[in-house]
Amino acid sequence: MLLGGLGIFAFSLRHTNLTQLGVDLAHLRWGWFAVAIGCIVLYLGLEGVVVKIFMADRYPTFTWKNAFRLPLIEQLFNGLTPFSTGGQPAQLVAMLQAGVEGGMASSVLLMKFVVFQAMIVVNFIISIVIGFHYIAEKLHALSLLVLFGFTIHLGVIVALLMVMYWYSFTKRVTNLVLLPVRWFGGEHRYQRLGHKLNQKIDTFYQESVKMKREYNKLGKVAVVTLLQLLAYYIIPYFILLALGVTGINLVMVMSLHVLIFMIISLFPIPGGTGGAEYSFSVLFLSFVHSQSKLVLAMFLWRLLTYYFGIFAGMIALMIKPDKVAN
Repeated sequence: MLLGGLGIFAFSLRHTNLTQLGVDLAHLRWGWFAVAIGCIVLYLGLEGVVVKIFMADRYPTFTWKNAFRLPLIEQLFNGLTPFSTGGQPAQLVAMLQAGVEGGMASSVLLMKFVVFQAMIVVNFIISIVIGFHYIAEKLHALSLLVLFGFTIHLGVIVALLMVMYWYSFTKRVTNLVLLPVRWFGGEHRYQRLGHKLNQKIDTFYQESVKMKREYNKLGKVAVVTLLQLLAYYIIPYFILLALGVTGINLVMVMSLHVLIFMIISLFPIPGGTGGAEYSFSVLFLSFVHSQSKLVLAMFLWRLLTYYFGIFAGMIALMIKPDKVAN
């Protein structure tokens, strides 16, 4: 992925004056760029706060170190897998390493994911009202991908809620999926695996029911998640300020970043490499009239929103988790 990113960046430089690029980098306003760095750190830190809120009464010994380790590992595996599918399983493994029971860990991650998806949908609805006419004008056919991405995110929420509320259906589907084990692995293995999975589903369902009754906790998580996403969506604004771009509309910049996020989620290449850079350069061309500044803005944006999480996740992966007391 690093080589792919370097290739995209090198391709973007083909029509760029490298001398001017060096001048723009030398005149970078590092104070504003530091604020952008603070935003991505806040984004990752607030997700750790969400984990801690969910785990506080279930595992009081689940430490802040464990809580902050989880989103970093999620960023690493989201960045290395198509459609960011690796983040959830990686978080589950990280929680199991800390000694959290599997069903409870799954339910916590599911609720965190549902709230996160719900806040994405809320932000998208606001952004599409503000900036869709702009993206339709600039990206034309790709604007349909934005709507398609929204449909997928909405569908994910509906599917997860069905699993949470349709307990008997989940168990029936699980038993059907296990039938090949009976055919090829024997009755004993089928019964043993089925018993274990049903126990996990029972624990998962009990935790989901408990969480559904915790309206105050879900409200807190929703507010923290909303702040988390706002910290992420505002990053391009501070990058543009760092490059000396003035007269930019904060709300429009954030709205366009929300829409770019939707486009990235549809590209099967890990990190949306290629699609992310193209979307950013086309949508922010009206704000940045210098080709060298546009390429530099794109590079700094990807460095913070993508590669920062990958490198931080590598470090988090090497940190030994604290074991919880059951």
